Amino acid sequence: MATTTGTVRRIKTQARPGPLQLVGEGLREIWSRRQLARYLVQADMIKHGANTVLGNIWWILDPLLQMAIYVIFVSVILKRGGPDYPLFVFAAILPWKWFSTSINDAILSVTSRESIIKQVKFPTIVLPVAATVSGVVSFVFGLIPLFGMMIAFYGDRITPYLVLIPVVAFVQFFFTLSLCIVCASINVFFRDLGNLARHFIRLWFYLSPALYGGSEIDPNKYGVIAQIYKLNPWVPLFESYHNVIYNGTFPDWAGLGALLAVSFGLIAIATLIFKRLEPAFAKIL
Repeated sequence: MATTTGTVRRIKTQARPGPLQLVGEGLREIWSRRQLARYLVQADMIKHGANTVLGNIWWILDPLLQMAIYVIFVSVILKRGGPDYPLFVFAAILPWKWFSTSINDAILSVTSRESIIKQVKFPTIVLPVAATVSGVVSFVFGLIPLFGMMIAFYGDRITPYLVLIPVVAFVQFFFTLSLCIVCASINVFFRDLGNLARHFIRLWFYLSPALYGGSEIDPNKYGVIAQIYKLNPWVPLFESYHNVIYNGTFPDWAGLGALLAVSFGLIAIATLIFKRLEPAFAKIL
């Protein structure tokens, strides 16, 4: 009897892995299926290029058009902004386009491949990872008009600090990845997540120092609101992009370091949630 009980306990333990085991399994799947993720990214690039008249050139034009809209609204209509304001805005629009595109694509990354998931067994966690990496490609394309603008109109803003853009992007990648993984898994069960996310992301942009400097949120004036504002992950990210691109200074090292540490923790939590929910994907889909 004791032997039978012990066998049952071992079976139960094997059938339900612990949190650390699930996180480790998810991370191993991401690394071992990196070739699949790269294939999905390439397929996504071809798809986006084939479905539009301008093809991949749209990745360059889109952030420029967004910049023009905000410049007209802030500088022309509201009579605000500052010197070289188009560059200030573009330095924020570029990483935000990467973030918002990755989140929106990741939300649909699992549900849009319903037929494949039902027919072929593979680690579906690579799907939101591929969506995040695909966003990196659009970010790289966006650097072309950024450097073109700086060479043509803002030569005095070109500094050696521009080489630190990848450092800030490195932190943003892991923060974005954590949200993409958890959003992809939740959307399988709550299909309204995509609609809610679009409105939330738009609000998040305006509540972050993208169109204005973070220094405008005076702690003496706004009190508790200013303290809550500092908890926004996009405060150190936007300020760091503005520093290296617009101000010609070092990024917010302390803020980036704290956000990177938090992002690693969020990735572990997101991976755990995804792996807990993954067995039910085929049934729900």
